[in-house]
Amino acid sequence: MHKKWNWKAKREKKAFLALEDGTIYRGYSAGALVDAIGEVVFNTGMTGYQEILSDPSYNGQLVTMTYPEIGNTGINLPDMESHKCFANGFITHEINEPSSWRKEESLAAFLQRHKIPALAGIDTRALTSTLRDKGTLKGYMSTTQKLSEREAVDAAKAWEGLDGQDYACKVSCKKSFAWDEKGRLTRSWGIAGKLPPADLKIIAYDFGIKWNILRRMRLSGMNVVVVPARTSAQDVLKQKPDGVFLSNGPADPAAVTYAIEHARTLIGKVPVMGICLGHQILGLASGAQTYRLKFGHHGCNHPVKDLETGKIEITSQNHNFAVDNTTINSSKIEVTHINLNDQTIEGIQHKKEPMFSLQYHPEASPGPHDASYLFARFRKLIEKA
Repeated sequence: MHKKWNWKAKREKKAFLALEDGTIYRGYSAGALVDAIGEVVFNTGMTGYQEILSDPSYNGQLVTMTYPEIGNTGINLPDMESHKCFANGFITHEINEPSSWRKEESLAAFLQRHKIPALAGIDTRALTSTLRDKGTLKGYMSTTQKLSEREAVDAAKAWEGLDGQDYACKVSCKKSFAWDEKGRLTRSWGIAGKLPPADLKIIAYDFGIKWNILRRMRLSGMNVVVVPARTSAQDVLKQKPDGVFLSNGPADPAAVTYAIEHARTLIGKVPVMGICLGHQILGLASGAQTYRLKFGHHGCNHPVKDLETGKIEITSQNHNFAVDNTTINSSKIEVTHINLNDQTIEGIQHKKEPMFSLQYHPEASPGPHDASYLFARFRKLIEKA
């Protein structure tokens, strides 16, 4: 019998999600038989589940997909954003068997192999409404039945959460490496012989960097060396890079104090670009503050306005924190992009030094090419410096 309609098997794999406010969502296990704890967030993308699961920025989170049918295209290894899964858990209404010529593995098998629990069979619309109204909540996902529902609620309440937590070190590489030295880009994208010369040397800080960012920089003629999160600014400058990139990453930017200090040293000494957590770190290094959004931005359909051109970009986003507009030093920093849904800051640039950053992910290409100019902008910034 087709697994999607095997209701008896589903009933036997009971699982539930307990939120810190006492709400319980009951369904069935569709992934690994392990329990997990994390912040429960919702993602509004209709697809992209593989990229979400393998994005280090989702570490510490239980991700709810608002689109009800997930898994149709299976798992395609060239689409990975890192070497493994980083999300703490996965929540969806239904996980389907794949129907795609590209698929190498089913989503369910992928989750089991990476030991990621998944909860299916719940009303994800109701859960999303709860998170929208109450804000991001801590949750405990049970697939083993080791804890009662009451005990799971208490465990969710007791968890420290992501505020004040440095997760960048947890997901960062342990030692430096040169991107694509083994041909990962050309093999996975089938573009052998079409790459431009790599004539710019870029040092990229890995706070949870996505591989597609590295792919885009290489396609822009950049030779990228990735370094661990705690690499000092002095060690970076000794390598005489043409530019420095600060990557995306999970949790609270204000907790990554060492990165803020390194960024403060780098600004004015070398051209700098940041994305997501890197954007927030550059904002903090420039004297601004960050704050937690009510339920964060997670999805691939967020409208952003470029204040210089007036153009609107459809963007992919994944962040629970934002740079506080009221704390920006306007004599030094200019806001370049805003979110049209809630007017939050989506981009800044330094008025005197070669530095700019984006809160959203231009490499994710949901537009699909609305924001692709930003890597070219980094290149021009370097060439002009």
